[in-house]
Amino acid sequence: MSTKPTTTDIEWTELDQRAVDTARILAADAVQKVGNGHPGTAMSLAPAAYTLFQKVMRHDPADADWTGRDRFVLSAGHSSLTLYTQLYLAGFGLELDDLKSFRTWGSKTPGHPEYGHTTGVETTTGPLGQGVANAVGMAMAARYERGLFDPEAAPGTSPFDHFVFAIAGDGCLQEGISGEASSMAGHQKLGNLVLLWDDNHISIEGDTETAVSEDTVKRYEAYGWHVQRVEPQENGDLDPAALYAAIEAAKAVTDKPSFIAMRSIIAWPAPNAQNTEAAHGSALGDDEVAATKRVLGFDPEKTFEVADEVLAHARKALDRGREAKAEWEKGFAAWRTANPERAAEFDRIAAGELPAGWEEKLPVFETGKGVATRAASGKVLQALGAVIPELWGGSADLAGSNNTTIDKTSSFLPADNPLPEADPYGRTIHFGIREHSMAAEMNGIALHGNTRIYGGTFLVFSDYMRNAVRLSALMHLPVTYVWTHDSIGLGEDGPTHQPVEHLASLRAIPGLNVVRPADANETAIAWREILRRYTKVFGKGNPHGLALTRQGVPTYDANEDATKGAYVLFEAEGSDGRSAEPEVILIATGSEVHVAVEAREQLQAAGTPTRVVSVPCVEWFDEQDQGYRDSVLPPSVKARVAVEAGIGLTWHRFVGDAGRIVSLEHFGASADGKVLFQEFGFTAENVANVAKESIAAAQR
Repeated sequence: MSTKPTTTDIEWTELDQRAVDTARILAADAVQKVGNGHPGTAMSLAPAAYTLFQKVMRHDPADADWTGRDRFVLSAGHSSLTLYTQLYLAGFGLELDDLKSFRTWGSKTPGHPEYGHTTGVETTTGPLGQGVANAVGMAMAARYERGLFDPEAAPGTSPFDHFVFAIAGDGCLQEGISGEASSMAGHQKLGNLVLLWDDNHISIEGDTETAVSEDTVKRYEAYGWHVQRVEPQENGDLDPAALYAAIEAAKAVTDKPSFIAMRSIIAWPAPNAQNTEAAHGSALGDDEVAATKRVLGFDPEKTFEVADEVLAHARKALDRGREAKAEWEKGFAAWRTANPERAAEFDRIAAGELPAGWEEKLPVFETGKGVATRAASGKVLQALGAVIPELWGGSADLAGSNNTTIDKTSSFLPADNPLPEADPYGRTIHFGIREHSMAAEMNGIALHGNTRIYGGTFLVFSDYMRNAVRLSALMHLPVTYVWTHDSIGLGEDGPTHQPVEHLASLRAIPGLNVVRPADANETAIAWREILRRYTKVFGKGNPHGLALTRQGVPTYDANEDATKGAYVLFEAEGSDGRSAEPEVILIATGSEVHVAVEAREQLQAAGTPTRVVSVPCVEWFDEQDQGYRDSVLPPSVKARVAVEAGIGLTWHRFVGDAGRIVSLEHFGASADGKVLFQEFGFTAENVANVAKESIAAAQR
């Protein structure tokens, strides 16, 4: 069954249509073979995906990471076959056997697209709406990258100009994160972003009228987007020519992101399954798959049928990609010749290297002086901002509290924004009160490459961000979360703002490194270590979350062993003042380290040799060899006390049976932070008494 486009603005042959229909039957067969998955959307979206990959996007399937490529994000990640079939047809490396092994152990075609696992997949999607925010972040990063390397070029003439395309479904646009991100994109006037909405009116529970009644197109108009609606052909199928025309019109609008609503029929043209909720997330069944093949002119007795001439036609994308890349490289070479200093900077950044001498710019803080670690972090950022141009970021409207303003005179905003510091290539991002989309946008920025991103809010609001933070870890993305006001020490704002379970909860995310520095010097060392780690594996590493204090804490001498995650801050001493075998070890993080230090003084005065171990990062400590870990926490010392103003879940494995934990197993209260520390037992006296209990338990 061939459905010809209604206009001739796009070159569309019978082979193009056959390739689209092939993608449909491959989606149906792949789900039918494994017995589960989402065939319907992949079938109805095949014309849109094929148009993008074969007629619109600048990419080279033979070099999926080419700097000059357009980006594609499938936000509706459940419809992963929408992407996999196009990666197969265009020659990105997937083959027919990969589609046959869909959703099975060890395959390149997991249930949802996974970044770093399948060539051509730009981001891991699945949780709905995340991809929309990823795409917004990519578009932001593309603009910032242009500002780094080619700010004076006329629009559309720079080798760093490219587009970000995304496909979202009804579920994506119902999730609040997409609203946050879309509002941000409209405000930023991201003209390099094109979002295609699969308006198929179906979700798992049936017709979307069960849950949604707003005019989505008008909503996007209100966000400040350029909007269009593409109607289907008379038979209900998407019209590639109309879609192509809409995309070209969208690309011509450079001062707004573009939203294209595509009315589709899920599972088209399956005779009985089309336009049903069952087609969203279930195999069609052998009879319906066979019937669909008959409608499309395929042999119902064959599975995974791909005609040689169809594949050869689709694989011409390799030739077009090679030509597009060669043409781009000519422009890139001309840019390099005209901009040798910027070209050298590009090479450095692309290689994941940091500027020579950057570490010398890190501040060193005076010992003894009380400094909030959030303030120390702010000083580090301002010092590094002057020498690391690719470092940028901001806050969810809490910059003054998070100390995340890297440059007060340079805000990442469209040039026509009325603020005097507005700069389309500015260093400081104003994410607005949108923590969830901020985190996912940061993921998109990191995925885009060639910049280093951070973003801040209060630690308690990391709950809003958690899904995106989890995806940061899943994708091994080098993003830095700056979470301040990290305990009851923030005081009077009360239990709604005082994190209790958050540190332990975040440490439970595999691959996320939670760093809670004890003082200003540990904070500077932590930032240095984070940047060093990103240097080693730029573009892929681990996300870090810095948990920083509102209140001032004493500053100790800098100790390089902080990079190992835990170290001996103060050694146990005998009566002669010399180092001695500890009778008890006090383990603490962040603002509780100074409490442990004061408790040590009391215990030492009473004749109890006491070691204090600062643990800025449990995950870094776990990376160390057993010898180092045993040198910090000798197995022979059974008396141990862990001190942290949060639930004690992290610390049981470190203190052992005789150990004790001074923790907070309940919510806080509204009062001065010092009062709360006193009332809840985070005092030197209480820690010393608990240490005596542990010593007694160890001697039993």
